[in-house]
Amino acid sequence: MNTQHNRKGLEQLQLERLREMLQAVLPANEFYRKKFSANKVSDIASIEILKSLPFTTKSELVENQALYPPFGIDLTFSQERYIRIHQTSGTTGKPMYWLDTEESWEWWADCWKVIFEAAGVHPGDRIYFAFSFGPFIGFWAGWEGARKLGAMAISGGGQSTSQRLKTIIDYGATVLVCNERAHESIF
Repeated sequence: MNTQHNRKGLEQLQLERLREMLQAVLPANEFYRKKFSANKVSDIASIEILKSLPFTTKSELVENQALYPPFGIDLTFSQERYIRIHQTSGTTGKPMYWLDTEESWEWWADCWKVIFEAAGVHPGDRIYFAFSFGPFIGFWAGWEGARKLGAMAISGGGQSTSQRLKTIIDYGATVLVCNERAHESIF
């Protein structure tokens, strides 16, 4: 197969999946239904339409939650379908709430599994998470990614620097996952 043929096939698959997603989202999700109708987007006839689709910014989503508390109108399913609630870190303003269905939570875990694999982490590795989890989604999703990969997840939340170092050594951690604040408290 030539590259041009592969590219066309990939674009067709992307177009089909985008249409499927929009068929599920637009009838149920008031936020995106309003956004797309305001921008006169009604048919996704080709991949070229992507250039004209409206962007969604975090500030729009935060504003939506402020106008329609607590979760906004950016919900595709009834609230009963959601199994987890998390939030963004809030480093640039008010945290945004994030609801997950079973399917979307599995997607998060799969994404982190791919990240770990790309970083060379394997089943059997021992991953030390050097932070308290709280409501921030990223750390929980990373924890789930470790489970999906088949690696051992080690919690380092609430530990002092010396306790973290002892845990890393005692448990034989082979991978460290942290943010800049957790990293500073370890070293």
